[in-house]
Amino acid sequence: MKKEVFDRNPILKLSFDLALMLVEYCEELEREKKYIVARQLLKSGTSVGANAMEAQNAESRADFIHKMRIAAKEAEETQFWLWLCSYSVSYPNCDLLLNKLDEVNRVLGTIVNSARKNIQT
Repeated sequence: MKKEVFDRNPILKLSFDLALMLVEYCEELEREKKYIVARQLLKSGTSVGANAMEAQNAESRADFIHKMRIAAKEAEETQFWLWLCSYSVSYPNCDLLLNKLDEVNRVLGTIVNSARKNIQT
């Protein structure tokens, strides 16, 4: 992906940064043989950015909203897995990931709310 795409679109940058951080974290989980959580976390966490990227070529405003809502749902699932890691004593610290995910969630919420308002006018 070219850097210009990130410069123009904050949600793509944030979700891509989150995905990169999650890849590293999940590799650490796999080194510690925590395969099931690592796999689930990697799938949901990288899906946030993939769905946000797909929304950029939506067929309509409703399709855009739908895809961004899927990204938000994937972010919620990612939050569940990160909370599980955070509260499990034997898991590495994931506070930075939770903070990055909060940023992503705020931006996704703003995008969805704004797009919904625009569709009503």
